[in-house]
Amino acid sequence: MPELPEVETTRRGIEPHLVGQRVERVIVRERRLRWPIPEDLDIRLSGQRIERVERRAKYLLIGAQTGTLIAHLGMSGSLRLVPGDLPAARHEHVDLLLESGLALRYTDPRRFGALLWSLDPASHELLARLGPEPLSEVFDGDRLFQASRGRSMAIKPFIMDNAVVVGVGNIYASEALFAAGIDPNRVAGTVSRARYLKLGAEIKRVLAHAIERGGTTLRDFVGGDGKPGYFQQELFVYGRGGQPCKCCGTTLREVRLGQRSSVYCPRCQR
Repeated sequence: MPELPEVETTRRGIEPHLVGQRVERVIVRERRLRWPIPEDLDIRLSGQRIERVERRAKYLLIGAQTGTLIAHLGMSGSLRLVPGDLPAARHEHVDLLLESGLALRYTDPRRFGALLWSLDPASHELLARLGPEPLSEVFDGDRLFQASRGRSMAIKPFIMDNAVVVGVGNIYASEALFAAGIDPNRVAGTVSRARYLKLGAEIKRVLAHAIERGGTTLRDFVGGDGKPGYFQQELFVYGRGGQPCKCCGTTLREVRLGQRSSVYCPRCQR
């Protein structure tokens, strides 16, 4: 599933081509996504100028003059700029035709993504209860420490909880915990403030570096320019169960936490 760096990479890739452009037409070939695409999306969006392209957690917010298109890539979705007259292939469900002659094309083989319209995205049910952005000034390790008090769940699913902090998915939670030297099995409420300060800093660093590297290519993900991400080449633990730790050589262990695979180094992480 595309995570925050992949979504931010997509946002940065498509933003220069969208802002200031007028949408001439919306072509919907398949409405049956995770939630049905609104029947009147073409009427609502056609003729409007795009004013901004933002991100909230793993949602892309394409703001027009009278509303916002909320896009979620699901497990296999992508948004790419293509020539407006390029014939659509299988699984290419939606085109936003722009006055520039380009089209923003939404592709989603598994159809777990979403394209929704909102007049007030901040209060939309998908966004209203989300926690802080991990790269914002309001998020840090001290905030994690305060939120963790009395929590009996393991620390990895704790930092993956979108009510605690948004966008720290499985890949980057694993990598940040390794960088901070924290065992993902540790009970969240027992981790010290000092270790949370380190973890908060590592979450910011790992996510920022992944964005710089264009995200992580896992199966279907490509950025808005159609190019893959390269952070996968630098993973220390994610997807490396049974392999030697890059730092100490100890065999990495793989467990399941919160129904997700978690790989860690029993020597480097405690």
